[in-house]
Amino acid sequence: MRPVLLRFVGLLALGLPLAGHATLPVAVDGEALPTLAPMIERVTPAVVNVNSKTRVRIQNPFANDPFYRQFFGIPDVPRERMQQSLGSGVVVDAERGFVLTNNHVIDGADEISVTLADGRTLPAQRVGADAATDVAVIRVAPDRLTALPLARSRDLRVGDFVVAVGNPFGLGQTVTSGIVSGLGRTGLSGVGVQNFIQTDAAINMGNSGGALVNLRGELVGINTLIYSPSGGSVGIGFSIPSDLAADVMQQLVAVGQVRRGSLGVEAQDIDEELAGLVGVLSGSGAVVTRVQSSSPAARAGVRPGDAIVSLNGSKVTGARDLANQEGLLPVGAKIAVGMVREGKPTVVSTVLEADPRRRIDGGTLDPRLNGASFIDLDPEVRDRGITGVQVSRVANGSRAAQNGLRTDDVVLSLNGAGLVDVGALDRALAKPPAQLVLGVVRGRRSGELAMK
Repeated sequence: MRPVLLRFVGLLALGLPLAGHATLPVAVDGEALPTLAPMIERVTPAVVNVNSKTRVRIQNPFANDPFYRQFFGIPDVPRERMQQSLGSGVVVDAERGFVLTNNHVIDGADEISVTLADGRTLPAQRVGADAATDVAVIRVAPDRLTALPLARSRDLRVGDFVVAVGNPFGLGQTVTSGIVSGLGRTGLSGVGVQNFIQTDAAINMGNSGGALVNLRGELVGINTLIYSPSGGSVGIGFSIPSDLAADVMQQLVAVGQVRRGSLGVEAQDIDEELAGLVGVLSGSGAVVTRVQSSSPAARAGVRPGDAIVSLNGSKVTGARDLANQEGLLPVGAKIAVGMVREGKPTVVSTVLEADPRRRIDGGTLDPRLNGASFIDLDPEVRDRGITGVQVSRVANGSRAAQNGLRTDDVVLSLNGAGLVDVGALDRALAKPPAQLVLGVVRGRRSGELAMK
């Protein structure tokens, strides 16, 4: 069904008085009417529209057959179309031109541009992105920009008034208002590290990456997703807290990636069968299945079979919740791990360390790798004499995906030269080659992928 645009009936048609009598007064009993207009006028210049374009290869069913190519004169060149998406962003550093947005707004993009509130459109470069928190940083020329100051989102309370600013449905800059409906929201499917602000301020498609501000016009969150049975706003929107976004941005600007604290364990949910074995209730805690050697967990004495039920006193509800709480803690954080071992509760303490494996965004290395992220191989795999890098993530529809790269692929070589780790991949693409061919292992199969 096509959307219907409704217009209000004019005052003259209703036989009402003309302008002057139909307008609201500026004051009632000498008191000015409340308005958010002055604050909005300060905020909107810092909220931008983000336009990302991705080259998508078009598959011709006859193009793979040499006979058909020759007979019908089909050129041996892959056809492409440009796929475009719209989102929002927030200028947070006017002097350096840094803009905060969502990772999913620019994920896999070959070209990014930013349209300012004054109508100017500027090309943007990717600084870095973090898929786990859905935070990305892009950069534009620092030419007459306005930035939003960041507030401490940890000071927010349920019931505080907030305003969302963004570019819903590509209509242009739009403002909606509401309150903070909840804090520390987790358990949303398809999202990595979670600590969301929930708000009933209307957030719709295209608002992603836009600003959630308090009544002082300070940034308290980056709008990222909604819960909606229909696809439209039903008053349940979620924003990334400014404290978390600022921490991610600082790391992306400094080193191009996020270093999170890690216990060094793998775990799984506790079902009814496991509950009887480990001595905890079903759905409570996460049972350790593997402990990395020389990790913080190993030094604290954590063993496979232990059930982790709390971190720093905060209840752990499952393996995903364990990973989420772990991912929100910084490197060097002291942590008390509450466990149940053979039916007996115990608490051990340790200090989180960074995952020693380096990660890198393929789009920062070469446009042909847009949408792919790479990580060093697990140390235990490397101890077996295997070298290379692992594909940690490939965005759906991205250029890397179109080229055939898949999550969990192991890349052994680049243009025939072996790769030791992510650092070697970075150095090999310091000067992007004309051709880019990856030697890939996928499960028990191996082969070469030409990145185009």
